[in-house]
Amino acid sequence: MLTDTRGSLFGKVYPLPWDAVTWTEGVWADTFEVCASATVPQLKRMFDDKDISHVVENFKICAGEARGGHDGTVFGDGDFYKWMEAAVYTAAVHKDQELLAMLEDYIDLIGRAQLEDGYISTKQIIGERSNNGIGRMGDINDFEVYNFGHLFTSACLYKRVTGKDSFLKIAVKTADYLEKLYQEAAESGEVQTAVCPSHYMGLIEMYRTTGEKRYLKLAQTAIDLRDSVSEGTDDNQDRLPLKKHEKIVGHAVRSNYLYAGVADLYAETGDEEYKEMLLRMWDDLMRHKIYITGGCGALYNGVSPYGNFFVDQKIHQAYGYEYQLPNITAYNETCASIGFVMWAYRMFLADPQAEYFDAIERAMLNVNLAAVSLDGKKYFYENMLRRTKELKYELVWKLERTEYITSYCCPPNLARILAQAGEYAYTMSENILYTGLYGASRTKLLMENGADCELLQETEYPYDGKICFYFEQIRKDMPIVLKLRIPGWLETGYCIDGEGNKKELTQKEAGTYLTVEVPVLKDTKIELFFDMPVRFTTANPMIEEDTNQLAIERGPLVYCMERQDAAVETLDDILLSPHAELIPETIEIEGRTIKALKGEAYCIRREGYDRKALYQTFRNQGLDRISVRLIPYFAWDNRGFDEMKLWIPFTYGE
Repeated sequence: MLTDTRGSLFGKVYPLPWDAVTWTEGVWADTFEVCASATVPQLKRMFDDKDISHVVENFKICAGEARGGHDGTVFGDGDFYKWMEAAVYTAAVHKDQELLAMLEDYIDLIGRAQLEDGYISTKQIIGERSNNGIGRMGDINDFEVYNFGHLFTSACLYKRVTGKDSFLKIAVKTADYLEKLYQEAAESGEVQTAVCPSHYMGLIEMYRTTGEKRYLKLAQTAIDLRDSVSEGTDDNQDRLPLKKHEKIVGHAVRSNYLYAGVADLYAETGDEEYKEMLLRMWDDLMRHKIYITGGCGALYNGVSPYGNFFVDQKIHQAYGYEYQLPNITAYNETCASIGFVMWAYRMFLADPQAEYFDAIERAMLNVNLAAVSLDGKKYFYENMLRRTKELKYELVWKLERTEYITSYCCPPNLARILAQAGEYAYTMSENILYTGLYGASRTKLLMENGADCELLQETEYPYDGKICFYFEQIRKDMPIVLKLRIPGWLETGYCIDGEGNKKELTQKEAGTYLTVEVPVLKDTKIELFFDMPVRFTTANPMIEEDTNQLAIERGPLVYCMERQDAAVETLDDILLSPHAELIPETIEIEGRTIKALKGEAYCIRREGYDRKALYQTFRNQGLDRISVRLIPYFAWDNRGFDEMKLWIPFTYGE
């Protein structure tokens, strides 16, 4: 039987065990295999090489096993812990005993580098030993607590995956150090807000892993202490007391990590003031400040639009004004979009609404996949929506992906979230199973009512809207409830339940969960079908850079145009017709099968046009029809350096 349960809440939902879901084919299976076979080993080489990142070398120096000074970034320790998450996950899935043994060696090294009081941050340990003036907790931009947070998260995952306590013991010592530090700060009143607060999520993960309530209390203390900062900034989200936040501001990674941590805290404490604040921040982001790809943080550098006019409120990698979403200079740091997924996921676990997984799907399939090349070895730090051949100014980061980025936080962060994407496939509560990310997979299910089986999901999603669910290897047949996510982009479709009942799906159901009751697992087949017409998307007119332009979407994917797919001098000469027929077409890029869109567009005739003039008289010389192709945004920049556009001007005719 099928029922529509829009607006119904079922309380908290929970992740499945880490190894429950296996991607079997398609985009997510390809992504996992590329991550395991290419990204993880490539990142390992970068971290091991003392002439590139110097990260492992820093631990060796701290352990007394190498000589020299600290080199590399101050947050390199945390980035290494993020890589360890990706490495243990992929190694366990592939049963790679060699890599698992290497991880134990790294853990031993970290333990030898750790000080007796639990402190572990290599720049400061080396600085104190060499008396070079660098010491602990002197500068929030040294990222010590950020490093701690990623240590906590990585150690907890390592315990979940391997069952071993070796890494967790190190994390416990560090958490004990942090507990003492915060006690002293609370007593003295001298408080600093840590940047990129990964430790809120990390401490609550420690609580969930160990059952020790003091870690939950410590997370609460850490978040409460934010309100004691005397000279906070919008860039660090501590100018105002946390519960008084009205708009999302400042550094996008710091914002998203902060609200993800607070969402974790809300899920455990039920503090309604936190929930109200989180909903305000979510609403501001989703209504005013997020890119169509799910990218977050539009600005390279600037001044906060909300700070005191007479006080210096510099921001970077940041959210700006409402609707301030440039394309060429779109910052969209990869870590920010990853933090956005973490925040959305935690909001869902506390309050299972489809909009959160719609947001996760958009970010994961578009900006997060776009941040790494299809071969898994090159990365974007920022994720622009338009690339030109030439700029009259220099941006901070390269305009094409590169193997090594000086600020190396994004590649390992990306590796861990892509390796763990299977954990976003389903969540559960009692006998209820919620779908999250769709993709061909096999899932081991053990529900609270005893239902024990494997659930197969067969689909070519995100390229095709047909999704079939089957139950196999049924060890105990008990009734369950499937909550099927109906994407917010849906216009038409249908669902057939296990009894053959067909329910038509329309925009009324879009962005909700459809309830399918499954009284018997054996021989039950459930089928979803989402129509996937090409959609021409327009932006709010307040987004000035997108005025009179269209973005192309199909299903959950955002498309873009590269100059390789249009016989023009420049993409600036192309106009789309909103009536154009764009036909799906299967192509290959870097050995990966991609579903592109092929059709016609207009090319502006430019005789006598001066491309270097700032202004000139407009002369209408007509339009020519040309063949074009669009590819998924995640597949761009894999065929050499050239122009790319996501938003394209349109005309209604010649």
